[in-house]
Amino acid sequence: MFTIEHEFDATVITLVDELPRGSGAATRPLNEDVVIQSFDDRVIIEQYDPDTGELAQIVLTIEQLDELRAALNLPEGNYRLERR
Repeated sequence: MFTIEHEFDATVITLVDELPRGSGAATRPLNEDVVIQSFDDRVIIEQYDPDTGELAQIVLTIEQLDELRAALNLPEGNYRLERR
């Protein structure tokens, strides 16, 4: 499940971990929610770490996000995206 909210300066996507449908008893522990905040110049990915009690945060530039998106659909290898 996920939610999308449009705020003044960002779009916030929250990914909620849930058990697969029809799984019956819990087959694995649930993970904390992942919150993705998309700004004009960066994307921030956050997830609470229950082991440390801290919020883990990753900041990606829009260019890094484009490369990640492309990498998810490419076979193993080295690539460079051409910028327009």
